[in-house]
Amino acid sequence: MKKFSDMIQKSGEPDKNAPSGVIKGRVAITKSDDDKMLAFGWANVSLTVDGETIEDYQGDIIEPEELENAAYNFVELYREGGEMHERGGAAVLIESVVFTEEKMKAIGIPEGTLPVGWWIGFKVLDEDVWEKVKNGEYPMFSIEGEAERVEVDNGNGN
Repeated sequence: MKKFSDMIQKSGEPDKNAPSGVIKGRVAITKSDDDKMLAFGWANVSLTVDGETIEDYQGDIIEPEELENAAYNFVELYREGGEMHERGGAAVLIESVVFTEEKMKAIGIPEGTLPVGWWIGFKVLDEDVWEKVKNGEYPMFSIEGEAERVEVDNGNGN
């Protein structure tokens, strides 16, 4: 199993084995036209392009099926982006796809091209928040949710 922190380069140089946009210790937001205030990037990655499981900063693993269900739930019921998990109404979801192995195969994305993960895009509605995205203060997405933590046997008796 790979830790999220192992998947990224601390030096600021891209890791050719990491998902696109992973640099400087975080999953970077990929921005499009600043005038439109659009931000795109990985909300979460479950498996690397090599199929390794990712452990996040809290030491948690989100299985691909659970991530897919969480994404569908978010899109169906919420679609709102907040600011630092404190305030809602800062953005609205405009794009969402969970890239699973099955979906990538069905649409012809070669194996080993993309990680298994949730790709999102938001239209930022708040100009102050957008400035923080542009200047790097808010460099990534952070999903918020509740789950029951379950110990996983990693195969070595622990």
